[in-house]
Amino acid sequence: MLKEIYKYRELLKTNVKKDIRGRYKASVLGVLWSFINPLLQVLVYAIVFPYLMKGSADHYVIYLVTGIIPWTFFQTVVNQSTTCIKSNSGIIKKVYFPRIILPLSAFFSGLINFFISCIIIVVFCLGFGIGISWHLIFLPVIAVTEGLFGLGLGTIFGAIDAYIQDTEYIVNFILMMAMYGAPVIYETSIFPAGSRIGALIQMNPMTHIMDAYRDIFMDHAIPDMPRIGIVFAVSLVLCIAAAAIFQRMQKGFAEQF
Repeated sequence: MLKEIYKYRELLKTNVKKDIRGRYKASVLGVLWSFINPLLQVLVYAIVFPYLMKGSADHYVIYLVTGIIPWTFFQTVVNQSTTCIKSNSGIIKKVYFPRIILPLSAFFSGLINFFISCIIIVVFCLGFGIGISWHLIFLPVIAVTEGLFGLGLGTIFGAIDAYIQDTEYIVNFILMMAMYGAPVIYETSIFPAGSRIGALIQMNPMTHIMDAYRDIFMDHAIPDMPRIGIVFAVSLVLCIAAAAIFQRMQKGFAEQF
């Protein structure tokens, strides 16, 4: 598989460029939607959430920005990897190429788009007086770890979606629920110490990813690298398992459309 990916690397590059350019091609505001969508989410939660849950985080708007933008990246990678086979069914039936390139394209285009969106986080940090520090050098490590986790999940879902085409709707629902299973818009401190809910949230890999982003953007601290290392290892194993599942199931993709 790796040899084939290398052989078709130009196709991978072309597909990534197409994903980035084509995402907002028909819209009036174009790439600005990469900034507008997360900003609108932040605005809604910043107005409503403190009154519902009495969030006590200092600089709560920054807390939201450093949660929603990374979560949007994860959600995008999973969603696009899930639907990539179905949305490219026409070319899959006509031309041979390593199908794994499709979820990989979703990963790389999502990663690039996320790095662009990080400009919003930096602007908010500067605007609210938090500033930025050298700890941002850890950003690529955290982002790649998160992206690989999303890629592993999305690749498995994408292979299943080719056969069971309700999968993407189930995944959308799961992601909507999963957002509340990680500290994206709330602090884990709202749960009593030793509570089952708090323990379950700590078991979620995305919890450690979110904490790491806040370490480097808000607290100007080195993230908990052992935990990030564990999440990276889990993500890598998940990607290897996903590649094996995808390789086994891809033989029947063309026959499903």
